[in-house]
Amino acid sequence: MKTKAVRIYGVNELRLEEFELPEIREDEILAQVVSDSICMSSHKLAIQGAKHKRVRGDLTKHPAIIGHEFCGTIEKVGAKWADTFKAGDTFAIQPALNYPGPDGQGTLWAPGYSYEHIGGDATFIIIPHEVMEMHCLLEYPGDNFYLGSLAEPVSCIVGAFHAQYHTRAYHHDMGIVEGGSLALLAGVGPMGLGAIDYAIHNPRKPGRLVVTDIDDARLARAAQLLSVENAKKQGVELSFVNTKALTDPVAQLKGINGNKGYDDVFVFAPVKPVLELGDSLLGTDGCLNFFAGPTDPAFSANCNFYNVHYESHHLVGTSGGNTDDMKESLAMMARGELNPVFMVTHVGGLNAVAQTTIDLDKIPGGKKLIYTHKNLELTAIADFAEKGKTDTFYAKLAEICNQGLWNREAEQYVLHYAPEI
Repeated sequence: MKTKAVRIYGVNELRLEEFELPEIREDEILAQVVSDSICMSSHKLAIQGAKHKRVRGDLTKHPAIIGHEFCGTIEKVGAKWADTFKAGDTFAIQPALNYPGPDGQGTLWAPGYSYEHIGGDATFIIIPHEVMEMHCLLEYPGDNFYLGSLAEPVSCIVGAFHAQYHTRAYHHDMGIVEGGSLALLAGVGPMGLGAIDYAIHNPRKPGRLVVTDIDDARLARAAQLLSVENAKKQGVELSFVNTKALTDPVAQLKGINGNKGYDDVFVFAPVKPVLELGDSLLGTDGCLNFFAGPTDPAFSANCNFYNVHYESHHLVGTSGGNTDDMKESLAMMARGELNPVFMVTHVGGLNAVAQTTIDLDKIPGGKKLIYTHKNLELTAIADFAEKGKTDTFYAKLAEICNQGLWNREAEQYVLHYAPEI
């Protein structure tokens, strides 16, 4: 079977190609990808090329399909998995396989980074045995594909919340402090919005949640999508703060918290002053989560080690979620407790993937959602109406997305009427 896919050959060398997939073996599965959400991690892969930690071999000889936030349907199942999966099943994938290598330790191999025949930015893929053996091929029971693509980024948020810890009487209590204080710095990007949503709606909630940024428009959008009033109904006191306007951010942010440091602080931008602000905001036994992944291997910032010793400050970082985090994300979305659709600000087709991935750090907005069988230039949802003045396709999408949010009807319209790649 032929597939079309975006593959990486080197630094910023991404090619949209058509090639033949081999016949699946008995321990493999053939699948169709319908949607993929472009992640900043794919941008880091593009700019690092073969130096990226998840690249498995010589990219010039074994190019990898990029994209790891994908959802689709199973086409054909190898004999080994015939009792577990069937054609027509809708799936999502946890890309962080942690597959044991020759030394018995978990590898960094992952779909979207390490494999020639599986990645999210493709029309058809072959799912290798490692994915099933590590229980990372997950049933997705939703009536849409876009939320299935968002399950992986949401799982990264879930995992980060679970990784927090506090050292009460020499015991590590895992998770944020229930009923405590939580600050999300640079927290109104797509992942920050997801973290606000999860903080408000997961069973282990903070009592106070403070979200910062330096852009009034982004803060206003966040406050509209995840309102102070709704948070209060869930028992959470939510505040949005523009730190650019603060003369003494540490004192003023602590002032919101009763002039005390915070139990948990998340940093969503790999920026030294933001990280150092987070360190300064910690209270006794406070846990700082460096959520944002830097591209510079030598990235560093100052840390107050006096407070590490005397105030029990500590630091944690996570890179992705695990399979349980992914299952939790899917279950909460299925129950309607999480609706991360507000992460999506742009929609495009497979033709838009290569340049979008390379330029991702320069494109404003949130998640860029790709429909892999379609030929569509990347377009902001906010621009549908303007584009619709001369294009009836976008005029209809603007009508469907009249609240500025992607939805199932919009997805169905694209799947039925957008041009094929």
